[in-house]
Parts: sequence; C-alpha cells; structure tokens
Amino acid sequence: MPKVAVYDMQGQSVGELELSDKVFAATINESLMHQAVVMYLANQRRGTAATKTRAAVRGGGRKPWRQKGTGRARHGSIRSPIWVGGGVAFGPQPRNYRLSMPKKARRQALRSALSSKVASGELIVLDDLQFNEPKTRNMMGVLRNLEVEGKALVVTGDGARNVYLSARNIPGVTTSRAIDLNVYGVLNNNRLIMTKEAVKAIEEVLS
Repeated sequence: MPKVAVYDMQGQSVGELELSDKVFAATINESLMHQAVVMYLANQRRGTAATKTRAAVRGGGRKPWRQKGTGRARHGSIRSPIWVGGGVAFGPQPRNYRLSMPKKARRQALRSALSSKVASGELIVLDDLQFNEPKTRNMMGVLRNLEVEGKALVVTGDGARNVYLSARNIPGVTTSRAIDLNVYGVLNNNRLIMTKEAVKAIEEVLS
C-alpha cells in the first residue's frame, strides 16, 4: 500500500496514511483518462449556437421583381442566403454534444488519475480542513504553509462550505466535494489537496 504524509493546516507533518492499492496505486490507463476528459469537456458545452435560415428571417414574402424583362437576375425573396440581411445557409443549430462512458470505465479512469498524482508526488493529505468563518486569507495561509503554488484542487468531505467560500476568490484554486471528483479536475491541477475524510469517502466508492 502506498503511504503519504499527513499534514495539519500549519503545514506540519502529523503522521502517515496508508492508501488503498486499488484506488491510489492502480495501473495508469492514459486512454481511459483521455476519454474521460473528452467526455467531461464535451458535456460542458451548451450547444445553443443558432442561426436563422431563410425560412426563419422576418420578411421576404413578396417576390422582389418580376421573373422576366428587367435585365436583372431572377429572385424569389430578399431573405435568400445570397442577399444581405438574408438567412444563413448551413449555419449552426442547437444540438446536444453530450457523451457518455460506462460506469466501470469512468471509475477506472478516476483511479488512474488519482494514481498518477500519487506516483508524481502531487497529492497532499490534510488531517482536517475547517474554518469557523469564510476568509480568503485563511485559505491563503494554509496554501502558504503547504508551499502550494500554481493550480490546485482542494477536495473535502461534506459540509465544508466555509472552505469553498474561502477559496473561490483565489486564482488557480478550485474546490470539490469528494463525491463530485472527476478526472478532468484531478489532471487539470498541479497539486491535489485532500482531507482524510475525502480520501476515505473516495476509497469507499472506488475500492
């Protein structure tokens, strides 16, 4: 079983934690992780881009001029795509970009992502992370004590609203509950900070 040091909010080591082999020492499957990231990003797309065809543009019900005898090209509507102010030919229409993966594949991709963080030494485990009130400087102090710079994901158990409120104004720092953890969030950050409660919750789901 891989072991990691456990730190308190002052950045002092307070012990070690044995991690589950199945979750934090799994075989790293890059193909599955890529598939999970593509799925996550695709599912963030709203797909609401839209243009009006000639049928949807207001006006143009009358033929601009008679078919023959004017010397000009024949036209049936001023809302034709070749007219200024006309409709758009083959423009984007609302669509669903949603992708899916089997549950087992999603879970294995998350195991791979977590294992890669452990293997690269980018996982930090905290004994506890609680604030009596939401203060950005409190979270900044914790990150400073842990010597964390750049992008970081803070993963907590349930009921850590003050942690979320304290971190939301810090550039590059995001928070997540253990039950909401996803592959993109893990891989898109330089450091992964998890509480012991969050580690336990994830191991219960993925073991």
